Amino acid sequence: MKQNIAVLLSGGVDSSVVVHLLCEQGYRPSLFYIRIGMDHADYMDCSAEEDWEMSSAIARKYGLPLEMVDLQKEYWEQVAAYAIDKIRRGLTPNPDVMCNKYIKFGCFEQQVGKDFDQTATGHYASIVHEGGKIWLGTAVDPVKDQTDFLAQIDYLQVSKLMFPLGGLMKQEVRDIALRAALPTARRRDSQGICFLGKIDYNDFVRRFLGERDGDIVELETGKRIGTHHGYWFHTIGQRKGLGLSGGPWFVIRKDIDTNTVFVSHGYDTQLQYGREFGMHHFHFITDDPWHTNGTVDVTFKIRHTPEFSKGRLTREGDTVHIVSEKELQGIAPGQFGVVYDRDSRICIGSGEIFLL
Repeated sequence: MKQNIAVLLSGGVDSSVVVHLLCEQGYRPSLFYIRIGMDHADYMDCSAEEDWEMSSAIARKYGLPLEMVDLQKEYWEQVAAYAIDKIRRGLTPNPDVMCNKYIKFGCFEQQVGKDFDQTATGHYASIVHEGGKIWLGTAVDPVKDQTDFLAQIDYLQVSKLMFPLGGLMKQEVRDIALRAALPTARRRDSQGICFLGKIDYNDFVRRFLGERDGDIVELETGKRIGTHHGYWFHTIGQRKGLGLSGGPWFVIRKDIDTNTVFVSHGYDTQLQYGREFGMHHFHFITDDPWHTNGTVDVTFKIRHTPEFSKGRLTREGDTVHIVSEKELQGIAPGQFGVVYDRDSRICIGSGEIFLL
């Protein structure tokens, strides 16, 4: 018997190809578009309307039902408020991680997904069945792999998810879309914050925290070399958008009490780089595969990159300590550290980074 499948459509090429692939396999999925944009927000653009139009076009092409699920209130209470709070405290949040946890696979599942056998999305990830359990696996395409954005979901969520694109390279997905003449085939990938569309990150932050000029100071010399419009616009490790000559300059530290941003050329690598960090409240997606408080070999990420770092993990309760094999640039408190097995095949879980 064919499964009853829900597909989350975003209006982009990836989720559109998911619909095409499922239909080719004989499924007749129900399509859903999650609406979270605030209509009156002056920092929003019209991309959400375009996303809905594209999603509608896909539904018409395959003769499938499409429903808009309004989760605006839930998004702003659970994701936007989280992000602004972290930014105000000088930390670096990851709203995409929380959006997946609370909105796409949280509120949606509670309101709609519970009535379906599985939910399919256009994420680049995979599902691994091993040892009688279901694990979140990495995608074939290392550049597009999105497991780091999914690293706060839980076992019940993973057990209901389908990732049809996990075994494909991005170019293959584009080629499928072109051959199938999908209306989204040539649409550019979204670079925005989760479902917020194409809005600029700084515009999003400015809307809530405003601007307040402060000094940019060279860490090694204490010399004032520029001005910024608020520490909340800058993240640890940032090297663009500082407006300084004679670069490259890197953001090394922020003093939220004095609204000062400290930067460095990287003359002192011990100030710019580090090998160790901790993670609060570490979350195992499926299970603790080590079942020990000892030290194990892992791979990990501290930001969204194609590369995995190698290191040693030590756990004490729900606090995790990572020692990297190589120096890490720009360890940012507030971001999620994401841990994988030694082969970078299974995403074990994640925790919020803090400096030791």
